[in-house]
Parts: sequence; C-alpha cells; structure tokens
Amino acid sequence: MENQKNYNLVVAIVNKGYTDLVMEAARNKGARGGTTFVARGTGNKELGSFFGIAIEPEKEIVFIIVDNKIKDDVMLEIYKVAGLETKGMGICFSMNVDDCVGLTPFENEENKE
Repeated sequence: MENQKNYNLVVAIVNKGYTDLVMEAARNKGARGGTTFVARGTGNKELGSFFGIAIEPEKEIVFIIVDNKIKDDVMLEIYKVAGLETKGMGICFSMNVDDCVGLTPFENEENKE
C-alpha cells in the first residue's frame, strides 16, 4: 500500500441534479475529479419541510479525494454553491485517507508541467 497520509476524502451530499455544481466548485479549487452515487434520504417523513423549505428525498453523493492543502478551500467552495442555503440543500464533510493505491501523487503532476 502507498502511504498517502496527505489526502482527504471530501463527501458532499446534495439534492438530485446538483452534482455538476459540486464538481465545478471542487475543480475551481484544485480537485481533479470525483465519483457520484445516487442515494435516497431517510429523514423523518413527518417533517416534510425544514424551516419552510421542502426536503427532497432523492440525493446524490459526490466523493472527491483531495490533497490536505486544498481540502478546506474545496469544502467551502462546495458549500457556497450547493450548501444548505441553496437549492442544492447540501452538506459537506471530510475524512482522512490513511492508505490508498492507484492515485498519482499531486507532486508528480506538478513536476510534469
């Protein structure tokens, strides 16, 4: 295993149809790509709305692996375009990536240019 302790997994959960905004925001801050999953929210069906905003049960999840150096910028940009106060109604969080295989280190990409 490659020891890649300088990466984080950024996870964005947004209403269906907003993943392009998420990826555009992430790329604008240096991310290279992501993986999207279709999901369904399991919130309390009795609520129906949150502060007068309808809760959409169809969600999409975007997984983006980024260098620790850009994680905060990526997350803030995603939240600006698709956060809770937008139509995307999204949340975003990150987790450390301890080990991975198959990623080209960001440093190698910079050296090629």
